[in-house]
Amino acid sequence: MSPILIIVFAPLIAAIIAGFGNRALGNTGAKVVTTGALFLSAILSWPIFIAFLTGDAIAEVVPVLKWVQSGEMTFDWELRVDALTAVMLVVINTVSALVHLYSWGYMEEDPDQPRFFAYLSLFTFAMLMLVTADNLVQMFFGWEGVGLASYLLIGFWFKKPSAGAAAIKAFVVNRVGDLGFMLGIFGTYLVFKTTSIPEILDAAPAMSGATIGFLGMRLQTMDVLCILLFIGAMGKSAQLGLHTWLPDAMEGPTPVSALIHAATMVTAGVFMLCRLSPMFETAPTALMVVTVTGGATCFFAATIGTTQWDIKRVIAYSTCSQLGYMFFAAGVGAYGVAMFHLFTHAFFKALLFLGAGSVIHAMHHEQDMRYYGGLRKHIPITFWAMMAGTLAITGLGVYHLGVGFAGFWSKDAILEVAFARGTGLSVTAFWLGVTAALLTSFYSWRLMFLTFWGKPRWIESEHIQHSVHKTPEEAGEDTTGGYHPHESPLTMLVPLGLLTVGAVLAGQVFAPSFLDDAAFWDGSVFYNANLIAAMHAVPYWVKYSALIVMILGFAGAYLAYIAKPDIPAKFVGTFGWLHNFVFRKWYFDELYDRIFVKPAFWFGRQFWKLGDIGTIDRFGPNGIAAVVQRGSVAAKSIQSGYLYTYALIMLLGLIAAVTYVLL
Repeated sequence: MSPILIIVFAPLIAAIIAGFGNRALGNTGAKVVTTGALFLSAILSWPIFIAFLTGDAIAEVVPVLKWVQSGEMTFDWELRVDALTAVMLVVINTVSALVHLYSWGYMEEDPDQPRFFAYLSLFTFAMLMLVTADNLVQMFFGWEGVGLASYLLIGFWFKKPSAGAAAIKAFVVNRVGDLGFMLGIFGTYLVFKTTSIPEILDAAPAMSGATIGFLGMRLQTMDVLCILLFIGAMGKSAQLGLHTWLPDAMEGPTPVSALIHAATMVTAGVFMLCRLSPMFETAPTALMVVTVTGGATCFFAATIGTTQWDIKRVIAYSTCSQLGYMFFAAGVGAYGVAMFHLFTHAFFKALLFLGAGSVIHAMHHEQDMRYYGGLRKHIPITFWAMMAGTLAITGLGVYHLGVGFAGFWSKDAILEVAFARGTGLSVTAFWLGVTAALLTSFYSWRLMFLTFWGKPRWIESEHIQHSVHKTPEEAGEDTTGGYHPHESPLTMLVPLGLLTVGAVLAGQVFAPSFLDDAAFWDGSVFYNANLIAAMHAVPYWVKYSALIVMILGFAGAYLAYIAKPDIPAKFVGTFGWLHNFVFRKWYFDELYDRIFVKPAFWFGRQFWKLGDIGTIDRFGPNGIAAVVQRGSVAAKSIQSGYLYTYALIMLLGLIAAVTYVLL
């Protein structure tokens, strides 16, 4: 049996066993089955990836079964394995396996663990289906599968109203993006008469300059198709405009957040764009849209991260911002660089989320950083893991020394390639990226200082005090309020340790292959060798710009939250309007509520009251029931019980019938 079949279907089989076995397997049985399957998939994925790195592997397509044949339209279920797939297999299965193991400790007290682990494995299978797709329909199957699984996991604690609302919001917002994706697939089939991705990519260059009728206009065919496909990517990868579901997804358990943000759902859009990169290369307007959207999202999300108090929401907006980097890298034509940042980001973002989960676990599920402080002495392993993740996301590294954390290699490469592209939009994206790097450093170190430095503020948290059943008065002189944070169990710390290795070394080890090895990407993504050469030749001030703003962001956070902690309050007092604007997420939720949600509810009420009740029920079931009821009352009134009454009615009926026949 081909290893790729085991890699893809082991999580599905595990999900089915855990889901349907549930009570029969018990918590331990379900965890062993699902976690074992994911580690098997992860172990088998690395040799495939390494073989492509060393040039010892070639792309192949592994058939699974005949799927659909309708007239001229036919497509099979086949698993495509090339360098791009190999990268995603490693990312998805490694992070998912570690998230499964981490969940042993984090979800230990949850009464419904088999269902949770079944959903996690189903989520992984859906993403694997997406990245191994050899045709657009199969990709759409995985695309919708991750949407379903995210709904189930975000709303896992379905008895919690906010979790249910967040799950619905994620599902609905993604349906908007998926409408664009479906139209893009339909249009692609209309133009190319096939859903086969290799056939479409081979034929795409010949369609450059062709036009198509769309919305009453004559537009460039490839621009229309690629923009529609990109709208789907905007939904899945939470780009500006369709980003509002991502922060609310934090209502799910923390391991879910790590899986969504690092390895599965949000990376789907970036992967799809890179998979179809030869198609996008024929659509210059579409690439401009991608660049603008990515650059704007990168800056927008970073601003919001500077004001949030919920530790998971800070990291969530960080994800949104980092995805913006990936998209504007793809928008300027550096698809390999975009995938490199996706690769490194998976390690340090999973590390940051699981580290945050370890902090939350230690603090009795308190997520407000205002009630943390001084934790580095109590949970030192978690502290050092999150320190590594912070250094990776802020991009600490020195160009001339050739050393740096993971984010240094990939994020700096994005900034350099955007500058090297030399167009007005790419240079604008470069400056937006530099500004976002400054803000990223500020909010990342703000998170670290509020969480691990300063005096303990746990005594001020009613949630923690209630959890330990000790009030501040009962605590007396104990400044911790009677509660002492504890380090997480080994099942949570081992994944943190392994991800720390990735956050430190992933960029250093794999940069040459991802950035400079054209043979590695051959046949899987469009590789612009001239652009990569220009990237290496940018001025030194460009290469050091990210390091400079990283230091400035660190200094600003240190000044505001360690040296002079009264600065934030003074800033809010002076620029309250600006802080409120950013803290309220640029009022996107309020705007959408006013434009879409309230009108939708109003129309719903009108259809309900005037349509359902006033028309359908009145003249339909309820109306007919009322007629029957009144008829029954009238019929009942003539049921006297006397024989002569019935005889008279029968005689009158007979006379009426004879009269009708004669006339």
